[in-house]
Amino acid sequence: MDATSPQPAGLLKQHLIDPEICIRCGTCEETCPIDAVSHNDDNYVVDAEICNYCMDCIAPCPTGSIDNWRVVKTAYSVDEQFGWDELPEQGEFADDVDTDLMEALEDEIAALLADAHSGTGGKAVAPASAAKPTVNLFNRSKPANAVVQGNFRLTEEDAENDVRHIILDLGDTVFPVLEGQSIGIIAPGTDANGNAHAVRLYSVSSPRDGERPNTNNMALTVKREAEGICSNYLCDLEKGASVQITGPFGATFLMPEDPQANIFMICTGTGSAPFRAFTERRRRAMSTAPGQMDLYFGARRPEELPYFGPLKKVPQELMRQQLVFSRLPDSPKEYVQDRMVTRAEEVSALLADEKTHVYICGLRGMETGVDESFASICRQASLDWEAIKPRMREEGRYHVETY
Repeated sequence: MDATSPQPAGLLKQHLIDPEICIRCGTCEETCPIDAVSHNDDNYVVDAEICNYCMDCIAPCPTGSIDNWRVVKTAYSVDEQFGWDELPEQGEFADDVDTDLMEALEDEIAALLADAHSGTGGKAVAPASAAKPTVNLFNRSKPANAVVQGNFRLTEEDAENDVRHIILDLGDTVFPVLEGQSIGIIAPGTDANGNAHAVRLYSVSSPRDGERPNTNNMALTVKREAEGICSNYLCDLEKGASVQITGPFGATFLMPEDPQANIFMICTGTGSAPFRAFTERRRRAMSTAPGQMDLYFGARRPEELPYFGPLKKVPQELMRQQLVFSRLPDSPKEYVQDRMVTRAEEVSALLADEKTHVYICGLRGMETGVDESFASICRQASLDWEAIKPRMREEGRYHVETY
């Protein structure tokens, strides 16, 4: 079906972004070839006067927030969307609207989405057993205030990457956050054009009950970027400094609460943040859980792998670890996808298990390599990865968050 086909008389199919699920990563705005997507301090939105339903933004979205539609008589304006905390319900139409036209329009949307989802993308779904997240409680115009309790360097002093573990105390502020969610950081000051800096998102690396049990604080894992306004701001903060935060964000990249669930985690660098939260949650709340936890964690050298020391103390009974290094002296380069192939029997058994949940977090380039390794491993085990992957996604058991 042609994405630009005429609309039925009196009706419009409008493409919208769900502000409750969106993590404000900017992928949709970067992907859109006609600049139909824009954002303010709170939301990413689609301009109905520009959008031509090309669907280029659907597959790259890591959360599925981009995959939302409403049939309307009059399009919601960009300004209206900027003010939303949640999507409006699908409205009902008067009897003068032809039901057949309405159904035809809904069928067209379904066909467009089917085409968009036929690739590697697809709408993200939270695990069935996951706790219900709170989202968008605070925004730029109404931020929460936190105080730095600690700022610790995780990588060695001679490592090329400066990665920090930063603990934020919320004081009396109620800021509920689940493992896998993110928060926004508001860096002070303005850019060269006098505009406020964009809010930057960081995954929370502590479990829901705090860095220590029953403390109203949270931890972030932050890598200093040479030109990064917000990362340098955070990495330079001293104990006692005040920070403005927004969120929480994210409603799908969540941990299953089922103690029987297997949790298969694949990451590089600061992509380890949500998995530290997952591990601590299971250690505290489900330490005798029969479900298996597996971590494949890639870095250039041990000195540059965040949490390398603490990870070595995590018992194998809680989590099996594969720490993979690509720049070891006198050793060939190895990446997480390579290590997965060497452990194909173990990995294929997990993929065949209906209780397994897969999480991938890190640099965007890793997703393709991991997907190819899964396909290769499944072929060796006479499994069909092309059938397994979409089923896992539909069941809320396959999650990708790359940047």
